[in-house]
Amino acid sequence: MFTLEKRGNIFLLTLTGDNEHRFHPDAIATILSLLGQAKSQATRGSVLITTAHGKFFSNGFDLAWAQSSGSLTVAAERLHQMVESFKPVVAALLDLPMPTIAALNGHAAAAGLMLALSHDYIYMRKDRGVLYMSEVDIGLSMPDYFAAMIRSKIGTSAARREVLLSGKKIRGEEAVGLGIVDSAAHDSAEGVVEATVGLAEKLAAKKWKGDVYASIRKSLYPELCEILGLKATIFATPKL
Repeated sequence: MFTLEKRGNIFLLTLTGDNEHRFHPDAIATILSLLGQAKSQATRGSVLITTAHGKFFSNGFDLAWAQSSGSLTVAAERLHQMVESFKPVVAALLDLPMPTIAALNGHAAAAGLMLALSHDYIYMRKDRGVLYMSEVDIGLSMPDYFAAMIRSKIGTSAARREVLLSGKKIRGEEAVGLGIVDSAAHDSAEGVVEATVGLAEKLAAKKWKGDVYASIRKSLYPELCEILGLKATIFATPKL
């Protein structure tokens, strides 16, 4: 389902299998555990890349599981469970003591897009894959930390409107133009990963202190971090 591989300074977190990579509670727990492993093994120069196999990066929460009970009450409870259990995953990525890069092999929708936005950099394919916040189309309200993520990571009101209020499926080049992703110049999933490995190697060569990097990252997004219960730590030991 998910694997974590260490290649020198680079951690490669992969959502495996040719499926939609839906976030069932068990899947969310696995991702959180793997992020914990990466954090525990982090050293100066560590970098995380997250990618997936198949057509989807992730299509979001496991709504089929939520609805499988046949009860509207239980379905709502299960959806709430996934929303709450996914929150620590977002927090873990923002608190991770290393640069993070999302290599989108395909579609990233709803919570799948939130996973991507939780990274410092996002690379997409130019030939396949869309970004899509489906909530307005399927009639779901927006969790507070989802909305804070959008406000924190997507810079203009026009871009936020396109993402949240239009139900639009945004392809790579448009996503670059809207300032959502950093690159969409790649013709295959392998090309995206190769490009992100190149970026990761450049970042790893900096040998930054991970705790300082994480603190600066958190200071960029005060509203989001407050909702997630994260605080930036002040360090006063400059490199002279």
